[in-house]
Formats: sequence, structure tokens, C-alpha cells
Amino acid sequence: MNNVATSITNSASFAIASKVKDYFQLMKFTLSFMVVFSCVVSYLLVPGIQFHFISVLELFVAGILITGASNTMNQVIERNTDSLMKRTAGRPVAAGRMQPAEAWAFAFISCIAGIVMMAVCFNVLSAILSLVSVILYAFIYTPLKKVNSIAVLVGAFPGALPCLIGWVAGANELSAGGWVLFGIQFLWQFPHFWAIAWLAYKDYERAGFKLLPGREGPTKFSALQCIIYSMLMIPVGVLPFYFHLSGIISVWILLLCNLSMVLLCVLLFIKMNADAARKVMFGSYFYLMIVFLALLFDKI
Repeated sequence: MNNVATSITNSASFAIASKVKDYFQLMKFTLSFMVVFSCVVSYLLVPGIQFHFISVLELFVAGILITGASNTMNQVIERNTDSLMKRTAGRPVAAGRMQPAEAWAFAFISCIAGIVMMAVCFNVLSAILSLVSVILYAFIYTPLKKVNSIAVLVGAFPGALPCLIGWVAGANELSAGGWVLFGIQFLWQFPHFWAIAWLAYKDYERAGFKLLPGREGPTKFSALQCIIYSMLMIPVGVLPFYFHLSGIISVWILLLCNLSMVLLCVLLFIKMNADAARKVMFGSYFYLMIVFLALLFDKI
């Protein structure tokens, strides 16, 4: 009897662990964490805002719920195309481990909980912007991916809104500082996402996604677009100093980071291979962390 009870307990524990793992996959927790990171830093960059653990925790939890809801909706809507791609075929809904209805319920509960938290713990404007970001990402960007590569431009708006949401959560207004941070993350997404699309081109093509700027796939034109957007990041990197968000030290750090991104994109243009695209992708991850931390530590 003890063996039977132990076996039942172990089976139940395994089932719970598997379900929790599936929910983490639905939310794309690692990606959500990065998004919320920029949101929290943007909040802390608001003049007069000091680090308070409870406030930061509330913003983090609300951000994870909202971003996780967007990612979940994306996976439910794209479940058929996800099943066609190697890197996404194992996702809970695409693989058939979770029914769409369950995923939708999880998404809406998470979305409502996150937006209510933003309204109650911070302000209504940040809650409204959060709702706008979910709608743009799940219901406009997601279906547009199969229509035209302009989807990347459209998706860059909800992708950068966490910066504005974090700023508004602290400032309670749409002021210049928030738009500057929005601009940094907005431009960053183009070389970052096109590098991912370069590496996953065959998968995306199989699923019918049109995400690279060139119709022929990974071409010199696509690499050139990465260079152009990475170069645009250079003047935008000076704006936090101009608007008195941070000091001169961060200007030099941002300049170095921006020049590094330009160099990586130029190398992609020259080499035209997956290794160079991979370096752009990973370089962009480090870029975002270094830039936002530099701005925070050099806050005026």
C-alpha cells in the first residue's frame, strides 16, 4: 500500500510540475523577464522615484502577468503554424498538451490581473497603455506576420511600450523621458529581431511568416537595414543626457554599445552567414542590459 501511495504521490507531483512548466512556456518567462526588466528600469529612471522593494515587486509581477498574457495569446493564435516549426513545435498548445480554451482562460485571467494591478498600485494611464500593448501585440502584430514584413515595424510598438509603461507608472504622465526610453527600445528591436528572423528563416518560411525586410530572405538588403537602424540608435543614445535622465558617463557607454551594434551589423553585411547573425542577436541582448543599467546607475 505504501508503494502504491508513493507512486500516486509521485505521479501527481510530476503532473503538477509538468503543468507549471507548460504555463512557464506559455508565458515565455525568460523573454517576459527581459521585457519587464526594461519596464522596471524605466520606472526607476523617473526623477524623484527611489528604489522601494514593494513597488518594484508590484511592477515586476504586473509586468510578468501582462507580458505573459500577450505571449500566451500569441501561442494560441499561432498554434497551427507553431506546430510546423522545429523551435516552436514543442509549445504546450501547438503540441496538444493544452487545449486552446485553457490557454485563453489563463491569458485573460493574467491580463486582467496585471492591468488591475497597474491601475491600483500605480495609475490608470499605465493600465491603459498596458492594455494597448496587449491588443497591438496579440491581435494586430501576430496575424500581420503572415501578411507583410511591415509586421516587424508594427510589433516594435508593443515591444517598446514597456519602457513607456514603466515611466508612466512613476511619472503619471506621457513626458519626454518616457518617449526617449521608448525610442531606444523601439530602434533596438529591428537589428535584434531581424537577426533572429535570419537564423530562423527556413522555419518562418515554412510557417508562412514574412519577417525579413527583403522578400528573397537573408540578403544584403536585410543586412543593410540592420546597419541603418543600428546607426539610428547612435543619436538617440544621446537623448537621455539631453533630457537630464542620466549623466555624461552613460553617454560614452551608450556610444560604445551603439558603435558595437553597428560593427556587428556591418560584419553581418560582409559575411552574410548564420554565425554573424547569431552575434548580432546575442550582442543585442547584452546591449539592452548594459544600456539600461548604465542609464540607471548614472541617473541624475
